[in-house]
Amino acid sequence: MQHQSTPAAQRNARILRSDATASEWALWRALRGGQLGAKFRRQHPFGNYIADFACLEPKLIIELDGSQHLDQAAYDAKRDAYFQAHGFDVLRFPSDAPFKNLEGVLTVMAQQLAARAPTPTLPQRGAPTPTLPQRGREEEDRN
Repeated sequence: MQHQSTPAAQRNARILRSDATASEWALWRALRGGQLGAKFRRQHPFGNYIADFACLEPKLIIELDGSQHLDQAAYDAKRDAYFQAHGFDVLRFPSDAPFKNLEGVLTVMAQQLAARAPTPTLPQRGAPTPTLPQRGREEEDRN
């Protein structure tokens, strides 16, 4: 399901990407390029909201919360409910977590990604068993 974002959210996301905090950069360096086994986007707009980091498959939102979030718990709950209504799990970390315990943050994220990954289905009983391709004669001679 595509998540339409408003033009205002798209503009704000571009601004937030260019004005990222040191904490967001620290986490982004660990996430970019699929280093955690999944593709993340940073400052990704959804509707009227912007997720700090979004993994579209499996659906996971990562938020780094600074001190301003202490005063906006109701707003954050509404945002989380919106993301969850669209099938996303939301993980929140304090904004200093990438500096204090990056490995711990990445471990929690990896566990959540693994929990959300689709489970491979086993062939039904009586179904043909997939076969591996045969190695070529010259390849066998080398081994």
